[in-house]
Amino acid sequence: MADADRTLFGRAMTAAGALPDLMVAADRVASTVVQGVHGRRRVGQGDSFWQFRRYQPGDSTQRIDWRQSAKNRAVFIRETEWEAAASVWLWRDASASMRYASSEEYPQKSERAELVLLALAALLSGGGERIALLGDGRRPVTGRAVLRRFAETLMLERQADAARSASLPPVVPLPAWGNVVLIGDFLDPIEDIERLVRYYAGLGVLGHVVQVLDPAEETLPFAGHVKFAGLEDEGTHPIRRVEAVRAQYHQRLLAQQEELARIARSVGWTLHLHRTDKPPQTLLLSLYMAMAQPRGGARGVV
Repeated sequence: MADADRTLFGRAMTAAGALPDLMVAADRVASTVVQGVHGRRRVGQGDSFWQFRRYQPGDSTQRIDWRQSAKNRAVFIRETEWEAAASVWLWRDASASMRYASSEEYPQKSERAELVLLALAALLSGGGERIALLGDGRRPVTGRAVLRRFAETLMLERQADAARSASLPPVVPLPAWGNVVLIGDFLDPIEDIERLVRYYAGLGVLGHVVQVLDPAEETLPFAGHVKFAGLEDEGTHPIRRVEAVRAQYHQRLLAQQEELARIARSVGWTLHLHRTDKPPQTLLLSLYMAMAQPRGGARGVV
């Protein structure tokens, strides 16, 4: 076995050992939510004709209706009612900044993001929805087997070098009527986030942004002289009196969240703010119910 193969095999075995705990936890979270919801609204099921729509990047050319396209100067897709029931692409930030917890009482942000993603996948799959991981390259599917595949992918990525993981989702072509759920801390420059959101919204994709923060990232509870060390090669930043900058820090964080809300609202997406000291069930219920509604641009703190 080559060295590269041994490394991959070792990572796979490590990930497999942690899978049961992750999946059990996700099932537990999903089971407490599923009894209080009645499934997402759908356009309909079956193979009956629903509508023609313009061809979008990522659509299969086999679905082009050439007769309808010949009548117009654009290429059209013949969409059935089942196809119009949107598939869902899920993504969570795997970068180094997500591996932060200010206390042993709280999970790392990455752990909470993975738990919510997998629990949401369980809910959606249980309702017959087609799901995929954004950037995975695989088509959305449903069924229990997809949950283990998701968990394996998440765990393997956790074993990878977080410094090489992007803190924002990849830009890939998605069909119209799709849904994306993006989970991360979203502390990146707001113009980068807005560019990303408007790209997917421009494709006709509906989206839900979930900002996950540690309590200390909101309250900045430290006092006196503190040296802050960045998790993504930002270096260290000593501050003599944290109390002196707390108000300014709060203002900047609030401004970031208000900008996230503005971006989401402008394209009909939803924004959900979550802290790791809060129960994941609250976030999952809020997120799942938001996905059952039409475009709304709502903002929730959960």
